Amino acid sequence: MTAVPVKEQEREISILKTGALAPFKEAKVISVASGNVQRLSFNLGDNVEEGQILAVIDTKLLQLDLQRSESNVAKLRRDLQTYTELLEGNAATQEKVNEIRQNYQVAVNEAQQIRRQITDASIKAPTTGVVGSKLVEEGVYVTAGSEIASVVNLSQLKVQVNLTESEVYQVAVGQQVKLTTDVYPGKEFSGTIYYISPQADQSHNYRVEIIAANVKDAPLRSGTFINADFSRKTHQNILLIPREALTESARDASVYVVSGNKAVLRQITTGADYGNSIQVLKGLEKGEVVITSGQINLRDGALISISK
Repeated sequence: MTAVPVKEQEREISILKTGALAPFKEAKVISVASGNVQRLSFNLGDNVEEGQILAVIDTKLLQLDLQRSESNVAKLRRDLQTYTELLEGNAATQEKVNEIRQNYQVAVNEAQQIRRQITDASIKAPTTGVVGSKLVEEGVYVTAGSEIASVVNLSQLKVQVNLTESEVYQVAVGQQVKLTTDVYPGKEFSGTIYYISPQADQSHNYRVEIIAANVKDAPLRSGTFINADFSRKTHQNILLIPREALTESARDASVYVVSGNKAVLRQITTGADYGNSIQVLKGLEKGEVVITSGQINLRDGALISISK
């Protein structure tokens, strides 16, 4: 039976991952109004600005409805004024005045709603970017809620990668990441971690997102594969033990610790792999001695003899 002391060493964190570029912002262009598309003012691949009018829905019927509604509002306004004056001379009842006032308010709200529908008939770009899809043509009838296009903002890009449990605890939001791609050999891009998933997926991986500027002299497109280098030097000393000291897998790790002439079973929490060694995050102290062979015949509290 052999045993070794728990060592403390200074290590360089090295994490290399491959991910795919995604647009920082991608927005659907939705029609709020129903009607025939009277005019389209964009094509696939066009650069558009946020708030720019991309399409106009025919509002002829709405304009007629607005005229009728405004005429009704004007009539009810006159009626309300007339009956209010009659009420002051006791020639009308309060109930009649209240009825006209209520009808007037309903008509005003209806007119406002129609004006809003007419305004909504001018469909604007929800973000600055490039038109990525065009789903309708002029003259086509669309209903409220229909998607007519999409706009992709490529001024910034994000890289999505998955990190393991041991890796995710070695990175932090705001950390700089070196990005490279086979599209531009030898060129490096600078990215920054802006999101780390608080919860693992079913594979026990954590999604990490990196934001990077899309430079003009080497433009990148959504879907491009990117190599993300999280490596950095750290002056933090870490505890290491040989992998063969583990009695179970690294996910449910335990070791036998030498205590006098006995073997004491100890649950530990492991971190990153370093070749034949593994990092210990919790459960051991520097200088403690762990058994590295012969554990199969051991039980907690068993008497032991360590080979020199």
